[in-house]
Amino acid sequence: MRIDELGYCDAARQVASPNCDARQPGEVIRLVVVHNISLPPGQFGGDDIEQLFTNRIDPAAAPGYDELARLRVSAHFLIRRDGELVQFVPTAARAWHAGASLWCGRERCNDFSVGIELEGSDFVPFEPAQYQRLLDLLVTLAERHPIEAIVGHSEIAPGRKTDPGPFFDWSRVHAALPQLRPANPGESATARL
Repeated sequence: MRIDELGYCDAARQVASPNCDARQPGEVIRLVVVHNISLPPGQFGGDDIEQLFTNRIDPAAAPGYDELARLRVSAHFLIRRDGELVQFVPTAARAWHAGASLWCGRERCNDFSVGIELEGSDFVPFEPAQYQRLLDLLVTLAERHPIEAIVGHSEIAPGRKTDPGPFFDWSRVHAALPQLRPANPGESATARL
């Protein structure tokens, strides 16, 4: 797996999202934010996530989709249940995934982060294929960008977000990638490179 100078991953299926913009000149990627998503909620395998991130979601397709259709959101990557990697935004650009957020005293985490969505929810475990793809992607991102930490969306938007949720196995990420370690003693849900 490789990420080129424009921020495209050669192992990902490319689906361009318009929901992104340029990073500020000189801004570097220091953070990876892990999310979960399923559309409709709790259902896996459809193309509704891609439709959401490309502003094509049908507002009448499922309850709550009328609100989703008004959103303009994206992520850099999506890892499907079978491990397929989809890229919506090159890492050189700013995806709109974190919203109102704060990390290490700095607001607007979209400015300096990469967002990775795992197809899943707060209520079911993630698949082994997803962890393997995530670990490969994290190593590749760290080779390309000066990543300092990986966090859950819930950590940068506490009280507003809960993902990646209680079924995300942070210890599996730490065990598989020895260069990741907890940011603070006793803080198992954050990892630093």
